[in-house]
Amino acid sequence: MIFRRFEWAPPSDLAKDLREWFGASAPEVDVGPIEAAVAEGGDAALLRLTARFDATESSPTALRVDLDQADDALDAADDDVAAALRLAVENVAAVARAQVDDSETVVELDQGQTVTTGEVPVASAGIYAPGGRASYPSSVVMGCVTARAAGVGRVVLATPPGPDGRIDATTLAAAALCGVDEIYAVGGAQAIFALARGSESIAPVDVIAGPGNDWVQAAKRKVFGEVGIDSLAGPSDLMVVVDRHTRPGPAALDLCAQAEHGSESPLVAVGPDDPTLDRLAAEVEAVAAREPSVKDCRLALVAAPEPELAIDLANAFAPEHLQLMDPGSAGLAPRVRTAGCVFTGPESGTAFGDYLAGSNHILPTGGTGRIFGPLSPATFRRKTARVSLSSEAAASLAGPLEVLAKAEGLPVHGLSARARAGHTEEDDDQAG
Repeated sequence: MIFRRFEWAPPSDLAKDLREWFGASAPEVDVGPIEAAVAEGGDAALLRLTARFDATESSPTALRVDLDQADDALDAADDDVAAALRLAVENVAAVARAQVDDSETVVELDQGQTVTTGEVPVASAGIYAPGGRASYPSSVVMGCVTARAAGVGRVVLATPPGPDGRIDATTLAAAALCGVDEIYAVGGAQAIFALARGSESIAPVDVIAGPGNDWVQAAKRKVFGEVGIDSLAGPSDLMVVVDRHTRPGPAALDLCAQAEHGSESPLVAVGPDDPTLDRLAAEVEAVAAREPSVKDCRLALVAAPEPELAIDLANAFAPEHLQLMDPGSAGLAPRVRTAGCVFTGPESGTAFGDYLAGSNHILPTGGTGRIFGPLSPATFRRKTARVSLSSEAAASLAGPLEVLAKAEGLPVHGLSARARAGHTEEDDDQAG
């Protein structure tokens, strides 16, 4: 575990310094060759890339996984694992369904026209779940359950196989519980390009969602605009705000839990003074020494003069997860504007959000919480609008519209409106 203390500075400057320190070793990735290979080679290229990057011991012969394999995996799953997956599905679905609003809003304006707005689900969604040497059935739940709650008709799962060429059994069991329509054993940037543009086996989708490494995020940037994406959900990060009364043991475990995602995960601890941070750092070091799942990570230590300034730093840094561990922290939470998810109080560890709390763990990372939010049904739904004008509304609006159209050099727009200005129901009868 590598520690570094940062002197207090204006929050925007300090957040920039933190991001630069954590991002100094981030690899520059070029997904162009993978993009070209998938475009030119289709399924054959996807299978070749899967054998190269994931299924290194047993090359797969097909991309699509029979749904019966998922059902069989669920039947064979350990009872406790199956029960935990069901609880995750139930809680995530309950929160997601509560966010869906199928009602329409009708606004009647003074000139006599109405504008009706509403939402409809997209037709298809591709959920990416990381896999390969590790598996993340929880990401299957977070993505697929939310897409289903949004009303998506076709939900597709793409996840890389392990070295043996097979998808992890618990991941398949989660897919069965979520009612996934199609499963493909393919990962990395190549999976994103296939979901966006299709191949012989994979029909393209409308929206792609799910976390992934730098290669996955680079591919999502490439296809954004061709398809919708949820956010840029890369390496996990966590900022913990503690006070002098915070128990350092649980706080250290919370930090180290996120370190399990990989050495590139940014970890920040903010406290009132150096002694408080020293105690926390010592606990983190002790956990890292005894837990082999905690890789070499970097922890930034920041002494904030007062709690309100810690919130200012959080808003500037935009952490994926923000833990406010003071028992009275709920009062500060409404001031948070950019964190992916906020956990308030000493008992609210980020790990609960990763699995069973009901919130979604697919969150914006790398500071992109300034523009993106958590995965929700809104990711898979699009706004609609309908406009209806009466003859009186057309007559009232035609003149001002013609003025604006001429100002923009688009005179036929004005003529189009003017053609309705004197239009009556009698004209319709005569035309009939």
